[in-house]
Amino acid sequence: MEKINVAIDGPAGAGKSSISKEVAKKLGYIYVDTGAMYRAVGLKFLDKSIEENDAEFIKSLNETTVDIKYTDGVQHIFLDGEDVSALIRTQKVSQMASDVSKIGLVREKLLSLQKNLAKNNDCIMDGRDIGTTILPDAKVKIFLTASAEERAKRRCKDLENSGQSADYETVLNEIIIRDKNDSERKISPLKMADDAILVDTSHISYEESVNTIYNIIIDKIN
Repeated sequence: MEKINVAIDGPAGAGKSSISKEVAKKLGYIYVDTGAMYRAVGLKFLDKSIEENDAEFIKSLNETTVDIKYTDGVQHIFLDGEDVSALIRTQKVSQMASDVSKIGLVREKLLSLQKNLAKNNDCIMDGRDIGTTILPDAKVKIFLTASAEERAKRRCKDLENSGQSADYETVLNEIIIRDKNDSERKISPLKMADDAILVDTSHISYEESVNTIYNIIIDKIN
């Protein structure tokens, strides 16, 4: 039986990961956080050269392994055999993820893993180019967004809740730069698919966002 794939795209901080994870749980699907995969690669190359034509970078990338494993339905990201799920959520790694995602060699390396997960599982996959590039034939496509200001507020709250310091203006500026980089990169830029449904969560709660996405999917697959 053909697997049901749901593609959820959108800018950084729109709530894709938390909302997708909860909706997948309600549906009994697996959740594939492609951003976490890029964060893992970003973690690997923090403070290292990421020039695409650099021999040392190519060698290191070829030797890098990124795996997704599920324990009781919870996704864990492994980098070179180590569970780095708790290490990839800093702002510094987030920015590095944006940098490495511009590199074709990195995208090619992760593409096959993403496609295989979708081929073999009913899944919700989120990222920047899922509906346009990774899963262009997905049964359901959603573009999830929120204003930069609202995303900055949420990000600051998340950082503070995790014990990290957060300056609103700094976070807002980082989000604006991230949006620009993601939208203007040459390879698979952030873009809403022509057949995607736009959902703006700027003025609705997390629970309302989850229910909205869940209802869209149920309506599309029935």
